[in-house]
Amino acid sequence: QVQLVESGGGLVQAGGSLRLSCAASGRTFSSAAMGWFRQAPGKGREFVAVISWAGGTTYYTDSVKGRFTISRDNAKNTVYLQMNSLKPEDTAVYYCAARTTWRIEFNPYEYDFWGQGTQVTVSS
Repeated sequence: QVQLVESGGGLVQAGGSLRLSCAASGRTFSSAAMGWFRQAPGKGREFVAVISWAGGTTYYTDSVKGRFTISRDNAKNTVYLQMNSLKPEDTAVYYCAARTTWRIEFNPYEYDFWGQGTQVTVSS
């Protein structure tokens, strides 16, 4: 059974940092693109960042460029999202997602596996 388990969310003041982790089990994703998405109350699921299978290519939504960094450790089957200079508008449930292919996608419907989500709340 494939599982993606996120951790590292919480409550932080504006300007602070959090590091999210997503540990995969049940299969290896070392040859697949993996991404982070978020969903704020009353809004749809939004692309945040994606990383290629080897980690050499990354993309970010404009609102987080320069503040967030996605990375992965294939030996640990884990992907990370380092979030710095957090803003209240970053408040959302953050989801880790994995594809079954190497091709990078920004559309959440192109992802095959999802974690349960972790809440990130940024106070002003």
